[in-house]
Amino acid sequence: MNIVTIGGVTVGLAILVHHVVTWWPGTKRLRKDPAGQVAALAPFLLAWSYGVLAILTVGGIIGWIADTTLWISNWLGDVALVWGVGGTTGTAAGRATYLPLTQTGTAVVLLLTVLLLAAAKKSQYGGSLKAGAWCGICLGTSAGVTGLAAVPLAQAVNWLGANAYGIFA
Repeated sequence: MNIVTIGGVTVGLAILVHHVVTWWPGTKRLRKDPAGQVAALAPFLLAWSYGVLAILTVGGIIGWIADTTLWISNWLGDVALVWGVGGTTGTAAGRATYLPLTQTGTAVVLLLTVLLLAAAKKSQYGGSLKAGAWCGICLGTSAGVTGLAAVPLAQAVNWLGANAYGIFA
Protein backbone atom coordinates (compact mmCIF):
# COMPACT_ATOMS: atom_id res chain seq x y z
CA MET A 1 0.00 0.00 0.00
CA ASN A 2 1.35 3.41 -0.98
CA ILE A 3 1.37 6.20 1.55
CA VAL A 4 -0.18 9.43 0.37
CA THR A 5 2.07 12.48 0.29
CA ILE A 6 1.17 16.14 0.60
CA GLY A 7 1.32 16.23 -3.21
CA GLY A 8 -1.24 13.42 -3.49
CA VAL A 9 -3.57 15.12 -1.01
CA THR A 10 -3.14 18.35 -2.98
CA VAL A 11 -4.20 16.58 -6.19
CA GLY A 12 -7.23 15.10 -4.39
CA LEU A 13 -8.21 18.47 -2.96
CA ALA A 14 -7.73 20.09 -6.37
CA ILE A 15 -10.13 17.57 -7.92
CA LEU A 16 -12.62 18.22 -5.11
CA VAL A 17 -12.35 22.00 -5.40
CA HIS A 18 -12.71 21.85 -9.20
CA HIS A 19 -15.79 19.66 -8.96
CA VAL A 20 -17.49 21.80 -6.29
CA VAL A 21 -16.77 25.03 -8.20
CA THR A 22 -18.08 23.64 -11.50
CA TRP A 23 -21.11 22.18 -9.73
CA TRP A 24 -22.02 25.33 -7.75
CA PRO A 25 -25.49 26.36 -8.99
CA GLY A 26 -25.56 29.73 -7.26
CA THR A 27 -27.25 30.76 -4.06
CA LYS A 28 -30.59 31.55 -5.70
CA ARG A 29 -30.95 28.16 -7.41
CA LEU A 30 -29.67 26.37 -4.32
CA ARG A 31 -32.30 28.03 -2.12
CA LYS A 32 -35.07 27.38 -4.64
CA ASP A 33 -34.34 23.65 -5.11
CA PRO A 34 -31.81 22.49 -2.51
CA ALA A 35 -32.51 18.76 -2.83
CA GLY A 36 -32.29 18.79 -6.61
CA GLN A 37 -29.11 20.83 -6.66
CA VAL A 38 -27.38 18.76 -3.97
CA ALA A 39 -28.49 15.56 -5.71
CA ALA A 40 -26.28 16.59 -8.62
CA LEU A 41 -23.31 15.94 -6.30
CA ALA A 42 -24.41 12.36 -5.57
CA PRO A 43 -22.51 10.65 -8.43
CA PHE A 44 -19.26 12.35 -7.43
CA LEU A 45 -19.72 11.57 -3.71
CA LEU A 46 -20.65 7.94 -4.33
CA ALA A 47 -17.62 7.47 -6.58
CA TRP A 48 -15.49 9.26 -3.99
CA SER A 49 -16.64 6.70 -1.41
CA TYR A 50 -15.70 3.93 -3.83
CA GLY A 51 -12.24 5.48 -4.31
CA VAL A 52 -11.69 5.52 -0.54
CA LEU A 53 -12.61 1.83 -0.39
CA ALA A 54 -10.49 0.98 -3.43
CA ILE A 55 -7.33 2.38 -1.83
CA LEU A 56 -8.06 0.28 1.27
CA THR A 57 -7.98 -2.92 -0.79
CA VAL A 58 -4.38 -3.97 -0.38
CA GLY A 59 -4.03 -6.63 -3.07
CA GLY A 60 -5.35 -7.72 -6.40
CA ILE A 61 -5.92 -5.76 -9.57
CA ILE A 62 -8.20 -3.21 -7.89
CA GLY A 63 -5.61 -2.55 -5.18
CA TRP A 64 -2.83 -2.32 -7.78
CA ILE A 65 -4.81 0.17 -9.90
CA ALA A 66 -5.63 2.26 -6.82
CA ASP A 67 -2.00 2.17 -5.64
CA THR A 68 -0.76 3.13 -9.11
CA THR A 69 -3.27 5.98 -9.27
CA LEU A 70 -2.11 7.19 -5.85
CA TRP A 71 1.56 6.91 -6.85
CA ILE A 72 0.94 8.97 -10.00
CA SER A 73 -1.09 11.51 -8.02
CA ASN A 74 1.67 11.77 -5.39
CA TRP A 75 4.21 12.37 -8.14
CA LEU A 76 2.05 14.93 -9.97
CA GLY A 77 1.26 16.78 -6.77
CA ASP A 78 4.88 16.76 -5.60
CA VAL A 79 6.02 18.10 -8.99
CA ALA A 80 3.37 20.82 -8.84
CA LEU A 81 4.40 21.77 -5.32
CA VAL A 82 8.12 21.90 -6.13
CA TRP A 83 7.86 23.66 -9.49
CA GLY A 84 4.72 25.65 -8.74
CA VAL A 85 5.35 27.05 -5.27
CA GLY A 86 8.82 25.87 -4.26
CA GLY A 87 7.81 23.14 -1.81
CA THR A 88 9.54 19.83 -1.07
CA THR A 89 8.70 16.32 -2.21
CA GLY A 90 7.75 13.13 -0.45
CA THR A 91 6.33 14.50 2.80
CA ALA A 92 3.95 11.80 4.04
CA ALA A 93 0.41 12.89 4.80
CA GLY A 94 -1.07 9.47 5.48
CA ARG A 95 -1.94 7.47 8.53
CA ALA A 96 0.52 4.96 9.92
CA THR A 97 -2.30 2.44 10.29
CA TYR A 98 -5.65 2.01 8.63
CA LEU A 99 -8.70 -0.19 9.01
CA PRO A 100 -8.31 -3.09 6.59
CA LEU A 101 -11.19 -4.59 4.72
CA THR A 102 -12.21 -8.13 5.56
CA GLN A 103 -12.51 -10.84 2.92
CA THR A 104 -16.23 -10.16 2.55
CA GLY A 105 -15.57 -6.41 2.57
CA THR A 106 -13.24 -6.80 -0.40
CA ALA A 107 -15.90 -8.88 -2.13
CA VAL A 108 -18.29 -5.95 -1.77
CA VAL A 109 -15.63 -3.62 -3.22
CA LEU A 110 -15.34 -5.97 -6.21
CA LEU A 111 -19.10 -5.74 -6.73
CA LEU A 112 -18.92 -1.94 -6.36
CA THR A 113 -16.17 -1.91 -9.01
CA VAL A 114 -18.48 -3.66 -11.47
CA LEU A 115 -21.23 -1.18 -10.60
CA LEU A 116 -18.94 1.84 -11.02
CA LEU A 117 -17.52 0.65 -14.35
CA ALA A 118 -20.99 0.00 -15.74
CA ALA A 119 -22.29 3.34 -14.46
CA ALA A 120 -19.30 5.25 -15.84
CA LYS A 121 -19.84 3.68 -19.24
CA LYS A 122 -23.62 4.05 -19.46
CA SER A 123 -24.35 7.14 -17.39
CA GLN A 124 -24.23 10.79 -18.34
CA TYR A 125 -22.21 11.28 -15.14
CA GLY A 126 -19.17 9.31 -16.31
CA GLY A 127 -16.80 12.24 -15.79
CA SER A 128 -18.09 12.89 -12.28
CA LEU A 129 -17.77 9.21 -11.41
CA LYS A 130 -14.16 9.02 -12.63
CA ALA A 131 -13.20 12.26 -10.89
CA GLY A 132 -14.88 11.16 -7.67
CA ALA A 133 -13.07 7.81 -7.63
CA TRP A 134 -9.72 9.52 -8.29
CA CYS A 135 -10.40 12.05 -5.53
CA GLY A 136 -11.32 9.27 -3.09
CA ILE A 137 -8.14 7.35 -3.88
CA CYS A 138 -6.06 10.46 -3.18
CA LEU A 139 -7.82 11.41 0.05
CA GLY A 140 -8.82 8.02 1.48
CA THR A 141 -5.68 7.33 3.48
CA SER A 142 -4.78 10.89 4.41
CA ALA A 143 -4.31 11.63 8.09
CA GLY A 144 -6.26 14.89 8.10
CA VAL A 145 -9.92 15.75 7.93
CA THR A 146 -10.08 14.50 4.34
CA GLY A 147 -9.41 10.93 5.48
CA LEU A 148 -11.98 10.77 8.26
CA ALA A 149 -14.53 8.89 6.17
CA ALA A 150 -12.24 5.90 5.55
CA VAL A 151 -12.92 4.19 8.88
CA PRO A 152 -16.74 4.39 8.82
CA LEU A 153 -16.81 3.38 5.14
CA ALA A 154 -14.56 0.38 5.80
CA GLN A 155 -16.65 -0.66 8.80
CA ALA A 156 -19.87 -0.33 6.78
CA VAL A 157 -18.54 -2.39 3.88
CA ASN A 158 -17.13 -5.04 6.22
CA TRP A 159 -20.52 -5.25 7.97
CA LEU A 160 -22.40 -5.35 4.65
CA GLY A 161 -20.14 -8.09 3.33
CA ALA A 162 -20.45 -10.18 6.48
CA ASN A 163 -24.24 -9.93 6.41
CA ALA A 164 -24.60 -10.43 2.65
CA TYR A 165 -22.38 -13.51 2.62
CA GLY A 166 -23.40 -14.78 6.04
CA ILE A 167 -19.83 -15.05 7.28
CA PHE A 168 -19.35 -13.65 10.76
CA ALA A 169 -15.84 -13.81 12.20
